[in-house]
Amino acid sequence: MTTSPSDTDTAAHPLQEYADSVAEAVGGTAEIHFDTVKVKVDPSNWVSTFQTARDRLDLVFFSWLSATDWSNEVAAGDPLSEEVEERFEVLATVGDLTEGNRVTFSTDISKEEAEIESLVEVYVGANWHERETAEMFGIQFAGHPDLSKMYLPDEFIGNPLRKSYPLLSREVKPWPGKVDVEAMPEGPSLENPEAGGSSGSRPRPSSLRSGRLR
Repeated sequence: MTTSPSDTDTAAHPLQEYADSVAEAVGGTAEIHFDTVKVKVDPSNWVSTFQTARDRLDLVFFSWLSATDWSNEVAAGDPLSEEVEERFEVLATVGDLTEGNRVTFSTDISKEEAEIESLVEVYVGANWHERETAEMFGIQFAGHPDLSKMYLPDEFIGNPLRKSYPLLSREVKPWPGKVDVEAMPEGPSLENPEAGGSSGSRPRPSSLRSGRLR
């Protein structure tokens, strides 16, 4: 597969040819957002995709890995305007060290079986990122040498970056934007007190009236 359908009335993006070549090499679908190449692949091809990226496309630098929780259950913030397909999207970005090319690969996994193969054997730098993603989203990375927690205590229950995770601070105080903004209180009068300002104005210190500090 190559590029997903796009608006044929607009000129091709300068990165389109490169995006298509990457998608063809890994058997994925390419799209470009904000000048960033993103290639979607099947989860069964996750590891082989990065082996191809490293060995054939010279994308030897591992940048980052994380996930997006596509969920209709939102415990904090505004409700969704339209429903989404429930899933986790796992994303990882790699690049080369000569031409400045960078590609984000992504794949979807179900929430009922939130597991995918680890990339540690391909990019050792994925180790830390997969540990963080496992801790924050509850996604398991098969073959990872050690998915122990990095930030939270062992007895902590839940995965804080899931949309369904309740933010206790928002149980006490509503999310900003969900409340009306109160009017600003009236400040002190800006009238010149020496020019016969209102009774509420403050007299200016003599040191300021004379233009020097005492």
